[in-house]
Amino acid sequence: MTGNEEHPNHPSVDQSDRTVPRNLRQTGDPNIEMLVSTRVRKSPFFHKSFNEEGAWRATVYNRLYHPRGLIEPEDGGVMKEYDALTNTVTLWDVAVERQIRVKGPDAEALTNYVVTRDVTGMDAMDGKYVILCNEDGGVLNDPVLLRPEEDEFWFSISDSTLMQWLQGVNVDNEFDVEIDEIDVAPMQIQGPRALDVMVDVVGDKVKDVPYYGLMDAEINGCDVLISQTGFSGEKGFEVYVKDAMENAEQVWDPVMESVKDHDGRQIAPGHHRRIAAGIMSWGQDLDHETSPFQVNLGYHVPDDKEADYIGKEVLEEQKDQIENGNYPFEHKLIGLKIAGEPIRDYAPDFWLISDPDTGEECGYLTSPWWNPDLETNIGMGFVPAEKIQEVTDTPLNDEIYDEELDLEFQVHLPDEYADEPGEPVFATAAKVPFKESVNPSAREQAKLNARKEAESDD
Repeated sequence: MTGNEEHPNHPSVDQSDRTVPRNLRQTGDPNIEMLVSTRVRKSPFFHKSFNEEGAWRATVYNRLYHPRGLIEPEDGGVMKEYDALTNTVTLWDVAVERQIRVKGPDAEALTNYVVTRDVTGMDAMDGKYVILCNEDGGVLNDPVLLRPEEDEFWFSISDSTLMQWLQGVNVDNEFDVEIDEIDVAPMQIQGPRALDVMVDVVGDKVKDVPYYGLMDAEINGCDVLISQTGFSGEKGFEVYVKDAMENAEQVWDPVMESVKDHDGRQIAPGHHRRIAAGIMSWGQDLDHETSPFQVNLGYHVPDDKEADYIGKEVLEEQKDQIENGNYPFEHKLIGLKIAGEPIRDYAPDFWLISDPDTGEECGYLTSPWWNPDLETNIGMGFVPAEKIQEVTDTPLNDEIYDEELDLEFQVHLPDEYADEPGEPVFATAAKVPFKESVNPSAREQAKLNARKEAESDD
């Protein structure tokens, strides 16, 4: 390449607010083989997923091998897995959600210092979706936080190292806690018949577990912790197997048997469904250089948390800027409905978004997929904040996701999905979530409650 040519890893999309820009070169899937070695850990469910249930591909997540395909493409592939998730029930191997435990007299104080939301109101056997930010306000992790005991919290982490961060934070702060990973491996039971499966394996008492509530139980003589949570937008539970290297398979077998009895099967985590629900994936839709205000997580920055927490000063300043109409970032994540042929598998690249008026590349898709219920491709992607501001007088906070934005873009899909080879397709801005969740998020629930209050006032 000559010095004057645009580099394909770094096209004209403005990423000046990132220290490490996304690699936006459109390389596609090179069909490489994954090497299985002892450098990457096998989960306690590895044998069940790959050797018995026939998982045929994997990714690496939290330094563990993670099954990402159970049904072969010629048999219907991932979209047949979507059908099982939305119509029956599915079992997911998510042992990659490593459990980082903070335990000791100061467990609540440390946890409250590293997450943005106030956790002091959590009781033992409560759960909560939280984010942890660095001093610049970037999202380090967005785990489910579990409180199985008064002096104990588990961070069920997304795909980024967190244990060393927590240990590092405590070097100078000296909270009286122990911080370490524990031998606990979760599986998820997701889909309309998830409750039926759970009743089969632990009894009717599971019906009383509230959304984000916890319950101690035994399955096949092994101790487990159960939460009513999940990554799908469908009805779902997670089963956290204790002493997992010894007990995981003993718990897996009766759960798998019940799933199959209810016409279900094991699938890979339902990214096609979580996109419809507006659930984000760390590393894909957000990372440590992304502010919560860019990705529909502004509600995680409370107005009334008096205690200090990491990133508080910066996040509160960003919040004030946004409410005063001064959005401090180049890009914001929005929902898009996308033309073209059905996208029926994972995108191997961040596909580029361009401005239809100028043809200039201006953003990129993070999570696209075909949704059969809506009969269109949908996705989330970063677009210039100034383009959003041109069509709305609303501050660019979380409420923007509820607006019908009059915005069009072009998306540069691979030829297999394009209407015409080499030509971009049109995309229009869409509300997020695209499809309501069975168990709405805290922001969705607040919106629903506000709507009910308004209707009752009428």
